Amino acid sequence: MQKLTERLVSWASLIDDKTIEQARTSSRMPFIFPHLALMPDAHLGLGATVGSVIPTLGAIMPAAVGVDIGCGMIAVRTQFAAADLAGRDLSALRQQIERAIPLSAGRDNRTIVATAEPRVAELEALAGTAEFDPASYAGHWRLQLGSLGSGNHFIEISLDENDDVWMFLHSGSRGIGNRIAKHHIAVAQRLAKQWWIELPHPDLAYLVEGTPEFAAYIRELRWAQHFALLNREEMMDRVANQLGRFLGTDVDERERINCHHNFTESEMHFGKRVWVSRKGAIMADAGRPGLIPGSMGTASYVVEGRGNPVALNSSPHGAGREYSRSAARKTFTHEQLREAMTGIEYRDTDAFIDEIPQAYKPIDRVMADAADLVTVRHTLRQIVNVKGD
Repeated sequence: MQKLTERLVSWASLIDDKTIEQARTSSRMPFIFPHLALMPDAHLGLGATVGSVIPTLGAIMPAAVGVDIGCGMIAVRTQFAAADLAGRDLSALRQQIERAIPLSAGRDNRTIVATAEPRVAELEALAGTAEFDPASYAGHWRLQLGSLGSGNHFIEISLDENDDVWMFLHSGSRGIGNRIAKHHIAVAQRLAKQWWIELPHPDLAYLVEGTPEFAAYIRELRWAQHFALLNREEMMDRVANQLGRFLGTDVDERERINCHHNFTESEMHFGKRVWVSRKGAIMADAGRPGLIPGSMGTASYVVEGRGNPVALNSSPHGAGREYSRSAARKTFTHEQLREAMTGIEYRDTDAFIDEIPQAYKPIDRVMADAADLVTVRHTLRQIVNVKGD
């Protein structure tokens, strides 16, 4: 860990000056307490640094969470072993999963399937408690539940160091969460102009605790976070169904872990109750299970938190980008992507060039930097990868 200033600490050994400057600017906001913490995967982000933990007293910056509220990971360890998949056509399994779950931006379900019905009902009830109508943001939000999205979102079948089969996926609150986030970011920016508040950057606009705008944001934020959690649960149930059909035996879940990495919670740190916004970071209280994926062609990790107080009980959420998407497309080729994905069943398309493993920080370096934040329980290697364009 490196103390960059009195209000900025970092666990990242691989980080560029622009990322540090972005985090430094955020750390100077008067309500940061006790300090902003950069995780090993930190990189430049929209609104706030990805891979940062931002604790605040009496205010929240909506952009600190980002526009994919509640984005995170879910993983399930099954009873199956590598031998159960040996010699089978994994492309058939990949295609089954692709048919069962809508992929790519803007893709939704055609109908609300049976497994989604109780989850939709739960979200409808929660929206009533939160006193808002999600349809005011997206009339088709119910059909978004159980859809993956695009970018770095993925579904994988993986093997651990014991050759146990895991199902692993990454997604968030989809279009409905995006619209909720953008609305409240705009509200914060409008209020800053209204009250002549000078900000180092518009994305550092904030809502003040005790105001109606703050209360509305917290209610809708929590709803979107729960939508994201249930979205992952719904997709995982569908993946389990397809894996069971593929192997002719229902999945017996031995362990299930579901964790956010773009979210805000009220927590106690350094003797005070603060709002902790983790943008690209997971909660890592002592003993808490968590998930840290690499890129689409490298290892992922099942971890246990060490409860590091200086890191505000947090850890990295993944490898973290070294190249922007546009830079990756200019730097790498389809052939390099194919080489990086050798031995992994995936949809071979140049649409994924910007997701090539070389566009990300080396996950081994990230995990070495995180040694005092988490303990590794399992190391996963993917054998099937599913992504949206």
